[in-house]
Amino acid sequence: MSRSTLIKIAPWGLLILLGLIWQLIVTGFNVSSYLFPSVTDVWRSLVTDWRPIAEHSLQTLYTTLVGFVLAVVFGLFLGIAVGASNLVYKAVYPLLVGFNSIPKVAFVPVLVVWFGIGTVPAIATAFLISFFPIVVNVATGLATVEPEMEDVLRSLGASRMDILKKVGLPRSLPYFFASLKVAITLAFVGSVISETVASNLGIGYLMMAASSTMNMALVFAGLIVIGAMGVVMYEIFAFVEKRMTHWAHR
Repeated sequence: MSRSTLIKIAPWGLLILLGLIWQLIVTGFNVSSYLFPSVTDVWRSLVTDWRPIAEHSLQTLYTTLVGFVLAVVFGLFLGIAVGASNLVYKAVYPLLVGFNSIPKVAFVPVLVVWFGIGTVPAIATAFLISFFPIVVNVATGLATVEPEMEDVLRSLGASRMDILKKVGLPRSLPYFFASLKVAITLAFVGSVISETVASNLGIGYLMMAASSTMNMALVFAGLIVIGAMGVVMYEIFAFVEKRMTHWAHR
């Protein structure tokens, strides 16, 4: 077996191994399904309850993507402003750090008062929790441009905007795509947090409803679906990153 083939099948092999260990622990210690369901219990729940799982998954995917797109737009422009201007950096960055330190679940009751229970608080929470990595990474990419390169470009008559467009933004692309892979997973966290508190639709709501009836197999099925959606979105952005920034990778 070649090394490349081994690398490709390694994640699946590890997943199967963890599933076997999970099944053996539950079966060997005779753990009740309402405490810790087995792999077969979770699979049975995925098959029998696929309709509600699909309905709630699509809602979570929708709110996550909308909040994520808003975070990308806002984070990109703010990151450019912070990375390109020392004045903006000094004024805005401490506020961003303080804002990011606040647990986003604390914003959910406020969002419910403003927008009511439903989709909007989930979108807003996904946005609030995912825009900070984008701002930081874009600003870092712009701030790490070598001063010597800027001096050379200025001596050749380049303006500050020319340096930003021709050097700064291309230089920050690897940082930007790296932040997207982090931000999309955080956006799922934000959506599910809001759905567990202030929604009547979505995977978070489904898991809370299932836990209230001690249907732990459905709860774990919801967790697996969230994880699978996160992995798929992560791989999509990793693929786009390789296509767009192949020059930055060996």
